Amino acid sequence: MLRELSKVEQRYDAVLAVIREGMRVSEVAEKFGVHRDTVHSWLARYEAQGLEGLRDRSHRPNTSPLQMPAVIEARVLELRRNRPHWGPMSLRHQLAREGVSPLPSVSGIYRALLRHGLVEPKARRKKLPTYTRWERGRPMELWQMDVVGGVLLDDGTECKVLTGVDDHSRYCICAGIMLRATGRAVCGFFAQALERHGVPEEILTDNGKVFTNRFGLTPSEVLFDKICRENGIIHRLTAPASPTTTGKIERFHRTLRTEFLGGQIFSSQHVAQKELDAWVADYNTMRPHQSLGMATPAERFEARARRSEPELSPEFRGVSEDRSAQGWVSGPSRSMAPSRCPTRSSRSASNDPRGSWHRVSVRIG
Repeated sequence: MLRELSKVEQRYDAVLAVIREGMRVSEVAEKFGVHRDTVHSWLARYEAQGLEGLRDRSHRPNTSPLQMPAVIEARVLELRRNRPHWGPMSLRHQLAREGVSPLPSVSGIYRALLRHGLVEPKARRKKLPTYTRWERGRPMELWQMDVVGGVLLDDGTECKVLTGVDDHSRYCICAGIMLRATGRAVCGFFAQALERHGVPEEILTDNGKVFTNRFGLTPSEVLFDKICRENGIIHRLTAPASPTTTGKIERFHRTLRTEFLGGQIFSSQHVAQKELDAWVADYNTMRPHQSLGMATPAERFEARARRSEPELSPEFRGVSEDRSAQGWVSGPSRSMAPSRCPTRSSRSASNDPRGSWHRVSVRIG
């Protein structure tokens, strides 16, 4: 029965062929299919350490100048434990904010997290070639609003949350917890958002009954549409069965479930609202977004308010916006449809680049 020789045995045979049989190094190298320098290395290792010197050795270098310093790696791990939902890009951005030098690469941070068991390797989702991202060119042009559940109380009640984000900046303009998602409760939080941030040009929602009665048996104007009409807001509705149109608010819901809810149970609605407000403040001011070039929603939401130059006319505004990335369009999605009920009122001229127009004239209650 033939037995395959191990690497150590083959190296030992090569060494014996030179020492005992008197073969030339070049002949031995040709016989074993290696370079002559390799044979010289085997001879030197055998002379220094005997048979033990012919075993496989680690190829790891003695020094690695590109290896992440221990102090920086410890800081990466600390940030990850404090922010368990932050990925390598967000962690690297935070290190840059703190002035860490040398700044590790994204892949280096990922490998550090992997070594310490703080991340699990998983295949990346492929982007559909037909998928197109769209975004409004400045804050307060469009808000996306929706209702989501999942806020659990001690008594078994599941509360709902009215959520709203600014389309351009992803800034959360509304996050109100309700025992039941009634039209009056939804419009109460909606009115508070208008009073706090100003009046947007348009609002995009789905076709829920708290937002519109467009598909009712007897179409009528609901309270949400009335607020939009009286404040000159165009209320746009998504096409039926098209959740990707409100993709930004749906992505916000995913973050909300993962980073805030996470299966936790609150003692009361008041406590839940207080903790949600704190989380939203952190989300708006501290959490960098890859889709925003690692800026925070607050930085992008307030950026236009700090501009001193005059506002561009609508036909030239899109030209100045950064839309260099592939797969982006600026403007309303094709699947949006204006609601039948509200009509656009004449908006008074304003120099406020965010379009704030405080005319919240509907009384709730």
